[in-house]
Amino acid sequence: MPEGARSPVTLRDVAAAAGVSITTASRVLGGSTHSVSPATAERVRTAAADLRYTLNASARAMRRTSEAVALIADDLTTPSMGMVVSAMERQARKSGAFVTVSSTRATPDRQLQTVRLLRGVRPKALVLTSGRLKGHQLEDRLLRELRAYEREGGRVVVVGAAVEEFDSIDLDNHGAGYCVGDYIGQAGHREVVILGSEQGTANLSARATGFIDGLTGAGVPASAIRTVSCTGDRRGGFEAAGELADQGMTAIDAVLAVNDAVAIGAMSALRAAGVGVPHDVSVTGIDDIQLAVDVTPQLTTVALPLTDVGTTAIRMALADRHEPTTLTVQGHLVVRDSTRPRGTRT
Repeated sequence: MPEGARSPVTLRDVAAAAGVSITTASRVLGGSTHSVSPATAERVRTAAADLRYTLNASARAMRRTSEAVALIADDLTTPSMGMVVSAMERQARKSGAFVTVSSTRATPDRQLQTVRLLRGVRPKALVLTSGRLKGHQLEDRLLRELRAYEREGGRVVVVGAAVEEFDSIDLDNHGAGYCVGDYIGQAGHREVVILGSEQGTANLSARATGFIDGLTGAGVPASAIRTVSCTGDRRGGFEAAGELADQGMTAIDAVLAVNDAVAIGAMSALRAAGVGVPHDVSVTGIDDIQLAVDVTPQLTTVALPLTDVGTTAIRMALADRHEPTTLTVQGHLVVRDSTRPRGTRT
């Protein structure tokens, strides 16, 4: 090897960086996660991506494509993503395939690294689900990687945005926000706070815009609508609503959260501050996760067919190749106990 040349990264290097055995690293990078926990598999993939490890090209060419469908998501810990993944796993098993999962922590570089790594282990299909896809556009480098993967015989399905080049399932996030805003406005609420996301994700931003359009369309003055940024999880909703309660809630009729987790956190903070829901303020969410009916009061929300989305994504991924198709999925308003018309407070 010439002086100064860098030694190629080996499987042993990846295993050492991930703190696992060579056998475990080989199993994960070979497309199988049997007997490997998701956390360990993610650690191996992260180490491989960080080290820029690639499989031997000739060995890769000789190996058959696995029956794995690789899911690449921003965050695997959210309740809504849990519903999607569970549905994907059930459908994959029915079809004789299995699902591997990777989290990109909502960063474009990790999305790119993960796709590059997975190209090396050749899963049957890639399902990319991300709230970071703004304007329904894939970042140029990521788009090139996905194109190359399909040229090699793989299949790409994008969930959460309409992408013309690949099969995709688009969620009507603006429409979900609009029907909530319209309902709240029609119910007579005129002073509204939107709990948005400080992360700037396209899907949550579309919901917040939908809220505003629905509210103003129902007669709520734009000047009476206030947006408060928070993280898109329960803690974010709790902290944001706690600050609102500290400032005084007498001038607020309704709190509209960009997802159910934020709404549930907000209701918890309001209850702790002695603010009644819905007696003092109405609260809404979007997604219709299981906790929406387990909390008290039960949450008014927009039910998105997340289970159907997971099932359909796998069917698309495993179906015979055809021209790319985009499905647009819409939700429906579910009115429960966390809202009531303005003027009926007790």
